[in-house]
Amino acid sequence: MTNLLLYQRIARQLAEDIRRGVYRPGERVPSVRKMSQRLNVSHATVLQAYANLEDQGMIRARPQSGFYVHQTPALTAPTPDIAQVERPQLVTRSSIIAQVLSESRREGVIPLGAAVPHADYLPIRALRQYLSRVTRFQSARAFSYVFSPGYEPLRRQVAIRMRDAGVVVDPGEVIITHGCVDALQMALRVLTGPGDLIAVESPSYYGLLQLADLLGLKVIEIPSDPDTGISVEALQLAAAQWPIKTLVMTARLSNPLGGAMSDSRQKQLLEVAERFDFRVIEDDIYGELVFEQGVFKALKSQDRNDRVLYCSSFSKTLSPGVRIGWVIAGRYHDALQRLQTFSTYSACSVTQLGVAAYLENGGYDRHLRYIRQEYCSNISAYQLAVQRYFPDGTQMTRPKGNFILWVSLPARVNTKILHAWALERGISIAPGLIFSNTEQFNHCIRLNCGIPWSASVDQALQTLGELAARLCMEGAVVG
Repeated sequence: MTNLLLYQRIARQLAEDIRRGVYRPGERVPSVRKMSQRLNVSHATVLQAYANLEDQGMIRARPQSGFYVHQTPALTAPTPDIAQVERPQLVTRSSIIAQVLSESRREGVIPLGAAVPHADYLPIRALRQYLSRVTRFQSARAFSYVFSPGYEPLRRQVAIRMRDAGVVVDPGEVIITHGCVDALQMALRVLTGPGDLIAVESPSYYGLLQLADLLGLKVIEIPSDPDTGISVEALQLAAAQWPIKTLVMTARLSNPLGGAMSDSRQKQLLEVAERFDFRVIEDDIYGELVFEQGVFKALKSQDRNDRVLYCSSFSKTLSPGVRIGWVIAGRYHDALQRLQTFSTYSACSVTQLGVAAYLENGGYDRHLRYIRQEYCSNISAYQLAVQRYFPDGTQMTRPKGNFILWVSLPARVNTKILHAWALERGISIAPGLIFSNTEQFNHCIRLNCGIPWSASVDQALQTLGELAARLCMEGAVVG
């Protein structure tokens, strides 16, 4: 009984330290040995205390590493408001987007802008081993063309992965692409022509806005909720007024808001698509990074009438550099395959073979479990820092997965100016103006939380908060 009370007291004290910020989300708590020596108790007693805290969801064990704080701190900052619908228009932000992206790639900056996972979260060593094996033992195939629709063993592995998204497909239905953007652009080229109107989420992935500009498409932005995803009600109203040809959206972990649609909302969306007869291109690039697996399925899983073209890639989970994506196009499969055959042939042969070998033997699911846990801890740490350092009135999202955080600052803060000031101090952010063709998000930023938490990241966020407070005080004009 004495030991039981003792481990409870240890657990209670450590829990209080976590709540007070002594140990922050993502940080390591004292090792079992150190805590045992500090308190002069047995290892077994400390392990009981840590097991108790694990049961409460406050800490998590990492193999061969120790115990880390997992508790999400109490967040008082509200979630951002949703956007307003504005009239369709041609994209006018491409030059601004290109400028911001170019500036953000400067050497020596802390990359809090681009949604690129840190190398520590990529299975680089394993990928290097499998790429080396295929170039050594399958050189004839690896250094030759692999024509559309792509390397069959890789398509088979993708088809297996799709089961986790709730989508049952044969390998023959999968087309391998040069990443997700390549899949999106081919889908848009098959479904639309210059002057057509497409609907996108608001705020939206800036790469999609650039694609629309390149293809001469008009865009109407549909408000998206940070929690539940795109507004089906707003989409229906827009479709009743304007001739939407295609909707491009994300059902699981939208970029940049991180919203995720329930099954019932997905069904409602597809009913609207049927009623107004438009196709849907689903961008599911973050789908495998949902923290609670099985809670959300891909929109394609609800598709009973072959209305959804599904696009994704391994850029956010394996490596952005391998450039392996895919599209499941249903009735448009042959059209996309013809387009690919006479343009890019297919993705790089070497990486197709290497990624296929890794997926067959490399422990991909184990890797996913690890990075989901890491990103969950990182999101919590970044949220707490934003809450601590940023001006009063700041709002932020509560993503259910991925590694990006959308932050809405007071309206007086022009984040284009904040972006420039931050770069001068070696910090890159993604200002809100590049995520919309409107002026609605000029006070917002997107933060990349796919960087391990560290003192330098904490200092960078503190600097951002100070700069934002300065812009608040100066009353900078938005836009």
